[in-house]
Amino acid sequence: MAVYRDVIFPHLCDRVMRNKLFRPYRERVIGRAEGRVLEIGAGSGINLPFYQAGVTDVVALEPERHLMAMAERKANAAHRPVTFLQASAEAIPLDDRSVDTVVTTWTLCSIPDADRALREMRRVLKPNGRLLFVEHGLAPEAGVRKWQNRLTPMWKKIGGGCHLNRSITALIEGGGFKLNQLDTGYVPGPRFAGFLYEGTAQPRQGFTA
Repeated sequence: MAVYRDVIFPHLCDRVMRNKLFRPYRERVIGRAEGRVLEIGAGSGINLPFYQAGVTDVVALEPERHLMAMAERKANAAHRPVTFLQASAEAIPLDDRSVDTVVTTWTLCSIPDADRALREMRRVLKPNGRLLFVEHGLAPEAGVRKWQNRLTPMWKKIGGGCHLNRSITALIEGGGFKLNQLDTGYVPGPRFAGFLYEGTAQPRQGFTA
């Protein structure tokens, strides 16, 4: 399993995430980022070229060192200063209220404690900051959900901890965020892995974990 995790999976993840179907989502989500950006689960650095002029710098957080090494080789593609942090989203090593934008793209599915991670994202965001996201997760149809629940235990083993059956909106709202905009729908391919949530959220005032 160590060989798969450390050698095979990083390259498999990079290849899958380069799917051309995902590019418009990346362009929209990353294009909205402003100021100091914290990208959660930066992976192999696929998002780096999409950051626009409104971004001052990017903090790329990634727990897997092999994926981070791949991202570091692409840092110049960001055209913005990039700082890499090999750390967990459940314990973000940044000060409170120190970032303007948090970005997650196909990341919340694989964080072991997503609830805690979202509370951490809220902690480091400025009160007027935004969470920008595109994620896959729990589908609305009972038949698809049945397969998502059935396949998730096996899928986690081959997909780096990826859960097929997480309700992204429930996670985000439970983490202390208010949804400002949300679009959902399927991308072509297996429906059990293709229901996407795309949107923006901001810290909910008065929230206590």
